Amino acid sequence: MAGNFVNGGAFPASTLPSQKQQALSTNYLNFTDGSGNDFAQQYLPEIYEAEIERYGNRTISGFLRMVGAEMPLQSDQVVWSEQNRLHVSYQGVTSDQATTLTLPAGHVIVPNMTLVVGDNTTVGGSPKTEKVIVGAVTDTTAIVYPYQAADLSGLGTTVNIFVYGSEFAKGTVGSTANITPSFTQFSNSPIIIKDKYSISGSDTAQIGWVEVATEAGTSGFLWYLKAEGETRLRFEDYLEMSVVEGELADAAGGFATNQNLVPGFSATINGKGTEGLFAAIEDRGNVYTNADFGGTGAGSGIAEFDVILKQLDTQGAIEENMLFLDRDTNLAFDDMLANISSGGSGGTAYGLFENSEEMALNLGFSGFRRGSYDFYKTDWKYLNDISTRGGMDDIDGVLIPAGTSTVYDQILGSNIRRPFLHVRYRASQADDRRMKSWITGSVGGAATSDLDAMEVHFLSERCLCVQAANNFVLFTSSPVV
Repeated sequence: MAGNFVNGGAFPASTLPSQKQQALSTNYLNFTDGSGNDFAQQYLPEIYEAEIERYGNRTISGFLRMVGAEMPLQSDQVVWSEQNRLHVSYQGVTSDQATTLTLPAGHVIVPNMTLVVGDNTTVGGSPKTEKVIVGAVTDTTAIVYPYQAADLSGLGTTVNIFVYGSEFAKGTVGSTANITPSFTQFSNSPIIIKDKYSISGSDTAQIGWVEVATEAGTSGFLWYLKAEGETRLRFEDYLEMSVVEGELADAAGGFATNQNLVPGFSATINGKGTEGLFAAIEDRGNVYTNADFGGTGAGSGIAEFDVILKQLDTQGAIEENMLFLDRDTNLAFDDMLANISSGGSGGTAYGLFENSEEMALNLGFSGFRRGSYDFYKTDWKYLNDISTRGGMDDIDGVLIPAGTSTVYDQILGSNIRRPFLHVRYRASQADDRRMKSWITGSVGGAATSDLDAMEVHFLSERCLCVQAANNFVLFTSSPVV
């Protein structure tokens, strides 16, 4: 036995080394706290080399790569113009129920125009319209005379109007109308996104390996670079999440009024934020809550879904659209389609995917046709992951038109075709800021400073362009505030 080792030397007082490889009560090592004999730990632990993927694929990026494109940007701002409607119409016009319509300032109604005047909540409870011709016009009013009725008493006090033509007497001068086509201008600004991973030189020299497989497709035995790889994956997710969730800084918001309290910002270096996907749809698109579908959701029934189709008819009527949904809403759509004939999904033309149904299904899409529209739906992991939007449960999905739009680019000075949804990143011949990565310090091959560590830096500068947002639909569980 060990003799004097009981009272000193390299072993604890309670440990008696054995001359043979025997598992005895007196020769085990307690590596928990260094004192006492712990029979529960008399053997060294069995260590699994392989890392357990308990959450599966944890990344949520890929949504924008599926529906849009990325293009370089040289300026602090991207500006584009979108066409306005071709025909002249006004909603919510006040009528005195006689002959006077109160119009908004700047209207383009002139004498001799012929109008359709209608009210969906008219006297008697059923929709009705009157055809009228315009007499005298002021900056805010138009005197109109119905062709069939004596006045507008058959309609309500709030009406909608649109111009359908004009009528002039023989031998009279031409129209005084001079309607100049107009456009609406939109813009967005890129934001700078940063992240960093750091590890000391001593830790990089530590011998300890774990067999890993990452979402990036790499596998093997890594230790300290494993964390760097996950930092990169998380940053790539941030690149997408930042332009999906981005908000413009309101002048009365806390950021705008306290910029000097945020590191790096001041009265002269101010952050403007950026308009993300959700914010753009809330501002310029169509937002539906569960209450709009009878308290359930868009997929609760074909009649409820037809509400969306009717709204799309009033906008650009883009034939092909993609639905990115959370799990509950996607299942509700499945149930809805199962309750109608099989032709509801069998007649879809997969034009978006080179007319290949197999290609669409490989991307996780299933399609159905309703009316004149094709829809491709899939789960959006971002809305299901508990560590992202899945933990909020307020957004049920988005409808995004497929294809491209023609807009006027203020920088190029010409009409261009772009995907309705695309990312612009800052780049020039001197610097490409789409996704920058560099190493500093004195470890890992870097020799930029005397810091005994390796620092891996990540940077990007980008924004999202949501063009023709009137064709997008956001599904929410409750009204947007």
